[in-house]
Amino acid sequence: MLAMSATVLDEGKAQEKKKETVGQSIDKTGKAIGKTATKVGNKTAEVAVKGGAKVVDQTFKGKMAPDGSNVYIDGKNQKYYINKKGAKIYLKASEIKDRPKP
Repeated sequence: MLAMSATVLDEGKAQEKKKETVGQSIDKTGKAIGKTATKVGNKTAEVAVKGGAKVVDQTFKGKMAPDGSNVYIDGKNQKYYINKKGAKIYLKASEIKDRPKP
């Protein structure tokens, strides 16, 4: 009899689950959508700025930025690269590296 009551109590505990409220569920979904939208926006900005840089500015041949991306030279002879968020990051001469040959 004692063994049967212990089994019934264990089964009752095993079926208990945390229930999320509707507000918590919507909150999680909203955060996930926000993160994805931010990633898409950053990538769109990066692609757009890189496309404009290839048309307007010169690419510094044989050189790369600290993150391995291309280095561009603007009209004022300033060197820069474009980060993952689409921002132009201007470089000092000491930050520009030689690109390894394939």
